[in-house]
Amino acid sequence: MKSREHKVTTYNPREGIYMVKSPIWVSGTGNNVYTFRLNNKSCSCGKWQTYTLPCSHVLVVCRENGSRTDTYVPEIYSRQMYRITYQANFHPVLSENFWRDVPFNLTFYPLNMKKERGRKQGKRFQGEMDYRNPDSLPRCGRCRMPGHNRKNCNNPGLSNV
Repeated sequence: MKSREHKVTTYNPREGIYMVKSPIWVSGTGNNVYTFRLNNKSCSCGKWQTYTLPCSHVLVVCRENGSRTDTYVPEIYSRQMYRITYQANFHPVLSENFWRDVPFNLTFYPLNMKKERGRKQGKRFQGEMDYRNPDSLPRCGRCRMPGHNRKNCNNPGLSNV
């Protein structure tokens, strides 16, 4: 579905180099330009290399060229490999009445579920405003002078607030 909205520009068809531009989506994302190299099987989005499955940029270029997309899918994802994988016989699991006894005991210990007292402390991300410059002295909340706090403020003429 995504590939239907992409626009393709051919740079070098002999070397298989294309530019694919994505549209602007409702969420505000998009309008990105990706370089796609067909011969190297690489796309600048990185999804083709990471997942080994063609990304939407591969699909739109194949549609423009008229080439088959299944030639770019690894053989391990083919129907034939799927059938080979699951051709073995699988047997259903029998009822517990037919299970054999094991020569060891499994012991399960309950987790310590004791509830802690008090209000749970919240976790938040620290921002740049949370860090003080180590060279600056703390300032008084009343007189704004450095070196002391509101409790120890002795400046005359200021009333205690």
